[in-house]
Amino acid sequence: MCGRYYVDDDTAREIQRLVRKIDERQRQESIRAVERMAAGDIHPGGEAPVLSEKNGSVHCEWQRWGFPGFYGKQLIFNARCESALEKPLFRESVLHRRTVIPATWFYEWNSRKEKNIFCRKDAPVLFMAGFCRRYEDGEHFVILTTVANGSMEPVHDRMPVILEKEEIEEWILDDRKIKGILYKIPCLLERQSDYEQMSLF
Repeated sequence: MCGRYYVDDDTAREIQRLVRKIDERQRQESIRAVERMAAGDIHPGGEAPVLSEKNGSVHCEWQRWGFPGFYGKQLIFNARCESALEKPLFRESVLHRRTVIPATWFYEWNSRKEKNIFCRKDAPVLFMAGFCRRYEDGEHFVILTTVANGSMEPVHDRMPVILEKEEIEEWILDDRKIKGILYKIPCLLERQSDYEQMSLF
């Protein structure tokens, strides 16, 4: 489960480092996308910077978080990695339109509605695996989730699929790497408790 995450200047700087290798025109497009960023929380339904494929390279663009639900149902903003390839709504996107969502940290709420912050111990930014799909109003993305590891289990039974930096290009550009990354065990994360009584949205 991932229902809110946070970006800041560290996130922007890391995106800029990752897109340095692409050609000049795409790099300038990515830099303009990064320059739109402001520190703050990203909520389902909102726009956010993501890394995706363009002309065979990784670039940065803004997409909206969540696929519109059917018949007015709730926004679909997460997908289970175990079943994503089986669901018609997700399958083609996972196979051919993968994204990476950079974040400084993400939030999760336990059964008592207590907010917890999860971040990497060894890096200022974490990278969540996702995929996208085009709708009439532009590109929308969804974050993939997997079974919680030891750092997440005390709070929730699901967590985002966390990528290592060296897996970013593989996830976005290399169709052969999909299944290996889908079923990986994410790295352990640092948890900080914030016991404000909050609802998810």
